[in-house]
Amino acid sequence: MGLGIDLGTATTVVSDARRGIVFDEPSVMLLRRGGSRRERVLAVGQDAADLVGRAPSASFSAVRPLEDGVVTDLETTRLYLRSVLHKAGRRVWEFPIRAVIGVSVGSTALERRALLEAADEAGLRPVTALDGSIAGAVGCGIDPLERRVHMVVDVGGGTAEAVAFCFGGVLAHRTSKLAGDEMTLAVSRYLREQHHLHVGELEAEDLKIRSSAEENGPLVVQGRDAATGRPRLATVQSPEVADAVRPITDEIVRTLTACLDDLPPQAIADVLAEGVLVFGGSARVDGLPRELERGLGLPVKLAENPTTCVAEGAARALRNRPLLAAYGRG
Repeated sequence: MGLGIDLGTATTVVSDARRGIVFDEPSVMLLRRGGSRRERVLAVGQDAADLVGRAPSASFSAVRPLEDGVVTDLETTRLYLRSVLHKAGRRVWEFPIRAVIGVSVGSTALERRALLEAADEAGLRPVTALDGSIAGAVGCGIDPLERRVHMVVDVGGGTAEAVAFCFGGVLAHRTSKLAGDEMTLAVSRYLREQHHLHVGELEAEDLKIRSSAEENGPLVVQGRDAATGRPRLATVQSPEVADAVRPITDEIVRTLTACLDDLPPQAIADVLAEGVLVFGGSARVDGLPRELERGLGLPVKLAENPTTCVAEGAARALRNRPLLAAYGRG
């Protein structure tokens, strides 16, 4: 029995080693506020996300377990993980649940310890932290233990990372704190300034995703008119969304391309032959793979399952002791 978990700032994905993906929903939890009573979980994942901006804030609060890829509160993360396990159909009291959780390669020992402690208190034990970029590579069929340099880029909601690795070790990495969440804010700001339309976080996120799927088509978004305060629909072209997020993607590319500076010539030759693999929840944003290819000067390809490969790779790592020994983090 075992689970691979990609606990992301925006989305949580859980892969069962036997059954495959059992949870793939927003990283949101809705709590009921109560005077002397402890806060209790009312909804988690998509059920909670559907109520953001709708449930009265005086009685309910929507929380996220991570901020910029880091645990902000142990109790919140523990409650969230336990609720996710319950929704995924796992009962922590029935039997031990082994787990591998993806973490940022740039995370500190203290940040990893906080996540592992929360996971242990949620009923996951034993639990191992594995670099999310390595887990994603495994989920895409790459063997991080082979004598060949590979390079991957993981673009999530809270962070974006470029990692080069070979034969059980990380050769170089760069982390950008600008990622998918900042892209969503840029879309929201663009709609407010150019279309005079106020939209919620979920609407801006949805528009960002739809613009990537429909690169040339018109997109309809609903919100509140800035002048009248009345509900209004606006039509936005996909290239507009791409222009809105371009300052963010440009900065991400500038940060991540510096990873190449630390690689020896032979490593560059390997990466040139293999290309760079990009995955993560924000990897499909229109133009990002193309800008990465231009900035790196290397072929860049999008993973087949960019949003689930980290959890899938973490689940596979459960059966690969040499991999966990080489890349696992305590």
